[in-house]
Amino acid sequence: MVLDELFYLRDMQTEKILILDFGSQYTQLIARVIREANVYCEIIPYKKRVVSQPGLKGIILSGSPFSVNDRDAPQIDIRHLLSIAPVLGICYGAQLSAKLLGGVVEKSDQREYGRASLHIKETENLFKNISSSSQVWMSHSDTITSLPPNFTITATTDSIPVAAFCVNDLPLYGLQFHPEVYHSTEGKNMLHNFLFNICGCKNEWTPQHFISDTIDTLKKEIGNQKVVMAISGGVDSTVAATLLHKAIGHALFCIFVDNGLLRKNEFEEVLKVYQTIGLNVKGVDARNEFYTQLKGKVLPEDKRKAIGAQFIKIFEREAHRLKDITYLGQGTIYPDVIESVSVHGPSVTIKSHHNVGGLPEKMNLKLVEPLRLLFKDEVRKIGAELGIPQNLLNRHPFPGPGLGIRILGEVNEKKVQLLQEADDIYLKLLQKHNVYNQVWQAGAILLPVKSVGVMGDERTYEYTLALRAVTSVDGMTADWAHLPYEFLAEVSNEIINRVKGINRVVYDISSKPPATIEWE
Repeated sequence: MVLDELFYLRDMQTEKILILDFGSQYTQLIARVIREANVYCEIIPYKKRVVSQPGLKGIILSGSPFSVNDRDAPQIDIRHLLSIAPVLGICYGAQLSAKLLGGVVEKSDQREYGRASLHIKETENLFKNISSSSQVWMSHSDTITSLPPNFTITATTDSIPVAAFCVNDLPLYGLQFHPEVYHSTEGKNMLHNFLFNICGCKNEWTPQHFISDTIDTLKKEIGNQKVVMAISGGVDSTVAATLLHKAIGHALFCIFVDNGLLRKNEFEEVLKVYQTIGLNVKGVDARNEFYTQLKGKVLPEDKRKAIGAQFIKIFEREAHRLKDITYLGQGTIYPDVIESVSVHGPSVTIKSHHNVGGLPEKMNLKLVEPLRLLFKDEVRKIGAELGIPQNLLNRHPFPGPGLGIRILGEVNEKKVQLLQEADDIYLKLLQKHNVYNQVWQAGAILLPVKSVGVMGDERTYEYTLALRAVTSVDGMTADWAHLPYEFLAEVSNEIINRVKGINRVVYDISSKPPATIEWE
């Protein structure tokens, strides 16, 4: 299958901000602040040449792990960018801008990291309606020691003389701190000043705007052609399928595969939701096929590969039963497709982003990815606007291999049923006690460990179950959820009393890093 013509919303004519990524860990935070202000933005690698285009209102240069004085430090044509739109440099972006126009950037006497008090010298532009002394977050080891002619210092701190600058005859602004992070208390307002006061943006990037534009674009792109799509019951694939359905109706053919590794009753319940939404869905019971492929496999990677390969085989088989299919639909979202700069060298690393990865090259389909512009929280907002039930939109993330990587060791139907029962009790009690929505992800893990127990007058020798619950924003880092002891005691008691085969329950108190959220 040659996935020729990676589809995206080419016709969407909306104002936007470009963020040039120099490899900063905070780049996505900049994008989130801008999106939350209802302004559309894109992250692109610094190497990608920027050209004048309709709707481009401003350019932001991100931070970087590099020093501007490194031999291989990322470079840009700053004058070319300034000829297109106003430019805001953040940390590395500010230092690079100053150096390229004739300033001096040197190593600081000490690395400046953490909170600092910003002393504002100008109350216009970036600092309109900002407190005269505002807390900001520093994270750099270089500092601007000399500005080029026509540059004006607009803010200082106790440790650095040039914390912010503007230029008299150019639309260039620089901040030697990170306004996008939580610890910069008025940082969002500074970015809003750049968006609205300097770039003249309008806050039109709303769920309603996105939905109407997307549906119109899908209609134009797809026309009378047909789309096949694998859906999982997850937020991304459900919202993507709903958008496609509103655009092309029953020309969208959805395939929902029961791999035998879903949660208890999930296959039937999700199919009912899809019927309510009106999606054209075929449910495929392939449980035994997956169990057969998993037999004898113990290592996590072997199980993942087996599950992935079997899914592809089944999806291809079902897709070939359909006639005249032109497009493959996917629920790819923006963090999956962002082209990010490798901080270890000059190469650009592009993340593999196809949700149905590794599909055979003989299906000869084009891709349609209606969510590839959105972050996860934006997908949920779109879903709510589309009327998708909240219990589906607010579901915790669930891994593609499902319970196959929450059963340590070999997977079989009996173990799956055991884990499904225990996991169902755990999640229902989280919901009953109004804790479910306070946790980012929760699940139960069946361990390949048996221990001795006593139930009544009987001796038992049964499995151990681990409970996992974490708090997080995006899953990149996570802390274990501090659930009340009384709640954990109730969960343990319910599982041990009601699930025959489990006689011991433990709670995972590991954070990510160093641990991962899933055990395999």
